[in-house]
Amino acid sequence: MLGLVAGGALALSGRAWVLVVTTRLPLALAVGGLVVAVLLVGVGAVRERRVRVHAAAVADAEAAARADERARHRRFLQRLDHELKNPVTAIRAAVAGLGPAAASDDGAARAHATLDAQAGRLAHLVADLRKLAELETQPIEQEDVDVAQVVRDAVDDVLAQAQAAGRPRPAVTVSLPTVPWPLPHVRGDVDLLYLAVYNLLGNAVKFSPPGTPVEVRGSDEGGTVVVEVADSGPGVPDDEVGVVFDELARGRDARGTPGSGLGLALVRVIAERHGGRATLRSRVGHGTVVRLHLPADRP
Repeated sequence: MLGLVAGGALALSGRAWVLVVTTRLPLALAVGGLVVAVLLVGVGAVRERRVRVHAAAVADAEAAARADERARHRRFLQRLDHELKNPVTAIRAAVAGLGPAAASDDGAARAHATLDAQAGRLAHLVADLRKLAELETQPIEQEDVDVAQVVRDAVDDVLAQAQAAGRPRPAVTVSLPTVPWPLPHVRGDVDLLYLAVYNLLGNAVKFSPPGTPVEVRGSDEGGTVVVEVADSGPGVPDDEVGVVFDELARGRDARGTPGSGLGLALVRVIAERHGGRATLRSRVGHGTVVRLHLPADRP
């Protein structure tokens, strides 16, 4: 049913329309010797366009806010690195100078060892902060990377580090595909990818009881190279799973274990800078599985 509505609009089958007069459309009517065309524009369509424009504007504003937040975050990391670097260097130098004097007294020797360990932890924290700040600002290398070799190198170094420290050899097993084809390569920075795998493996060994298995597995999942590290540690409580990749995140069960709280944050940022992601699944009392997902470099 067609009828005129006040305000120059039309009601067509119960739906509101706007009447626009023009001389450019093929649907023409002769009115008093003049040729005009009638264009019916649905009010609903106009409103839909307005909604789309508004949604796009909101998305742009949110993206700009996120970019601004990332920029502030980078500046904070850089400033923190700058403020901590010189004091930590001075502390380590002073502690090293106290070594000979402390050696003659058992109590002083223990205090010196504690100071030295804590100074080393601070130095490691500063180094990780610097890496994190650089990762978010500096371009990364784009080269062919054999992920399987990166995994083997990281495993060898973690085992060698345990041996050098006089700790029991970690029970690490590695499973990488070789037939019918090996793990695909990826494009990226081999040193950063090594650091990501090393951090995952180091965490797994650190939180697993001596002699319990740690498994490193590689797979090709539909164009994505996945490196998975599974441990037999205490697991991560459900309320902490969502923040484990945040900077300086330290779970309740990890507070007595040495670490900067930046290892998994570095893994996350490295994965993202390579177009990938890091994920974690865990069961308290059973262990944790962390996965590094990277886009495969197909020939």
